[in-house]
Amino acid sequence: MNGWSQLERFLQTDPHDVGCGEAMEIMHIYADLVQAGADPEARYPGAAAHLRACGPCADDLEGLLAALDDAAEDA
Repeated sequence: MNGWSQLERFLQTDPHDVGCGEAMEIMHIYADLVQAGADPEARYPGAAAHLRACGPCADDLEGLLAALDDAAEDA
């Protein structure tokens, strides 16, 4: 990804995007909803918008979901 495509992506940010801080605050709840098969986007649309746009936060969510899956397998 070059600098221009990063800038274009930034400029197209969803206005509902809550940002990293708020997304991280509810990440554990969001992950629990995903794991339960619920629709976290309906309850947290701003966090969903952020996770679509922020690669590092999306990676954190994937890591959390993997940890939850591992914990469920060990139980």
